[in-house]
Amino acid sequence: MKLYYAPGACSLAPHIVINELGLACETERVDLGTHKTEHGADFTTINPKGYVPALVLDNGVLLTEVAAIVQYLGDQKAGGIIAPAGTITRYQQMEWLSFISTEIHKQLGPFFRPNLPAETREQQMALIKRRFDYVAQHIKGPFIAGSEFSVADAYLFTVLNWTRFLKFDMSAWPALATYMDRVASRPAVKKTLGEEGLA
Repeated sequence: MKLYYAPGACSLAPHIVINELGLACETERVDLGTHKTEHGADFTTINPKGYVPALVLDNGVLLTEVAAIVQYLGDQKAGGIIAPAGTITRYQQMEWLSFISTEIHKQLGPFFRPNLPAETREQQMALIKRRFDYVAQHIKGPFIAGSEFSVADAYLFTVLNWTRFLKFDMSAWPALATYMDRVASRPAVKKTLGEEGLA
């Protein structure tokens, strides 16, 4: 397998899963500005969507989108970091993956635009604060979907980590700060951050 990633982007989530499970997988960095890979390939010929992550399987099949990729990777190792298919825990993990994707990931995206109008920024900030409230209220165990680290945590950690780059004041959500520290202390997460030059 090969994972195409950009440092700190949402591709960090599958990269964490790969390291958590010790899966054999090549990685190749992508410059999202030029759409060139570190070896000079045109990334749009690999993933026509033009964004990471992209996972190319050994048989040549391409998988994209974080929620799909982390579930696929999680299923590669029984008893790993995703519940078995058909269990209620699996559906709860899928529920969190969907929520993180649509309600946090996509809502944080506009903040990376340097020309974001002030009115739009204010509206987005009000929305994302409600989402942070919701997540903070639902971290009952050490991790988002219960007592065990799961693929949902890899994704949630990734998008919450963007608040550091965006210089958000997160003091209203101490539960999220504690959660982030807990996930960041995991050896596989430390390793991944180091590999992406984010440590």
